[in-house]
Amino acid sequence: MGKFEQIKSKVTSLDEMVQCIREWKNAGEKVVFTNGCFDILHEGHVTYLAKAADFGSKLIIAINTDASVRRQGKGEERPINPESSRALILASLEFVDGVVFFDEDTPVSVIELLKPSVLVKGADYDAAEEDPKSKKYIVGRDVILANGGEVKTVALVEGFSTTNIVKRLKV
Repeated sequence: MGKFEQIKSKVTSLDEMVQCIREWKNAGEKVVFTNGCFDILHEGHVTYLAKAADFGSKLIIAINTDASVRRQGKGEERPINPESSRALILASLEFVDGVVFFDEDTPVSVIELLKPSVLVKGADYDAAEEDPKSKKYIVGRDVILANGGEVKTVALVEGFSTTNIVKRLKV
């Protein structure tokens, strides 16, 4: 299989990912999960994802579909890149083992289905926050903890955000 085919094979359906995770866990792998839009991949994203990958041996990323991004109110021009492009770019990172899509406003149903060992979000969230109404609450935290998993956060790289990049491009 060529390099491009290897990259494309990392982007899978949820059903395929369930099977992959089952096999990985049976082989003793520790599966890490994170999610986001990842609209314009930048240094902050790569740093965050690499550090998230360090919490286990396999990294799965769930990305918002284009419709899901639009519902988040990030601006009429978002997403800049379509979901297929965002997935392919993320899959090209060597430390990424799988990419799936979710169309809901939150990834909770994906987390319930995949049952990763570790859930990771940026440090703008709080792994200890228990109130689902809090902006710092990590969606899916309860599912992960109920299944014996861990919830972690990673410090964000200051000065990098897709929103700021879009603003600079408009000037």
